[in-house]
Amino acid sequence: MWSALKRNYEVSEEIGRGRFGTIFRCFHPLSNQPYACKLIDKSLLLDSTDRHCLQNEPKFMSLLSPHPNILQIFHVFEDDHYLSIVMDLCQPHTLFDRMLHAPFSESQAASLIKNLLEAVAHCHRLGVAHRDIKPDNILFDSADNLKLADFGSAEWFGDGRSMSGVVGTPYYVAPEVLLGREYDEKVDVWSCGVILYIMLAGIPPFYGDSAAEIFEAVVRANLRFPSRIFRTVSPAAKDLLRKMISRDSSRRFSAEQALRHPWILSAGDTAELT
Repeated sequence: MWSALKRNYEVSEEIGRGRFGTIFRCFHPLSNQPYACKLIDKSLLLDSTDRHCLQNEPKFMSLLSPHPNILQIFHVFEDDHYLSIVMDLCQPHTLFDRMLHAPFSESQAASLIKNLLEAVAHCHRLGVAHRDIKPDNILFDSADNLKLADFGSAEWFGDGRSMSGVVGTPYYVAPEVLLGREYDEKVDVWSCGVILYIMLAGIPPFYGDSAAEIFEAVVRANLRFPSRIFRTVSPAAKDLLRKMISRDSSRRFSAEQALRHPWILSAGDTAELT
């Protein structure tokens, strides 16, 4: 597999490292176009869940490409020991890194969440739920375009099929997932709503000192807008948050509905809404 990769790409320096593998910068020799190459060591996959995630990522990324806000996959090379995925080269800092600083302005937050929702709506139209949307999985390319990544936990829900299984990350996972119920693709909209809340407030809507406490707060889903923090946030932004972070998934917005909300359509320009 390594020789097959090197026949097609010039592999350069290491630029990242994860639980299962290493990411290298690589170049296509004809175009000299830079890419990222994720090299996964299969011997590090400890159980069937890990192996399932390994197979999921290239499968779903290939189905969903190309889309301007989804990390694009270009080549997959595989043998008995390694899997290598050639994909978009992105900046080293994720949305999580950007959110460590001061809260975003409404126009900045609206622009980012619009791009994220467009990626999610594309996934949902093709019957794919991401199921682990969080700031760490939101990248940016060299032109600063948002790219949704990491489809290892993704699942099909087409043909009216529901999903099950506790998948996701504390702070961002929807309550119906934690309650062990069957659920639909709107779990992704909940996660996007939580990200939007943090972008505007600088804190998560549901929190605790441990994963268990965070999960308890998520299940209660007592959504609040502390006046000290939200005094400068527009009523339109808070209205969208209520509709995305709705404990009742039947009343929760779909990604398409969220994209049609006036706050998104006005690009967070609150003056335009008054």
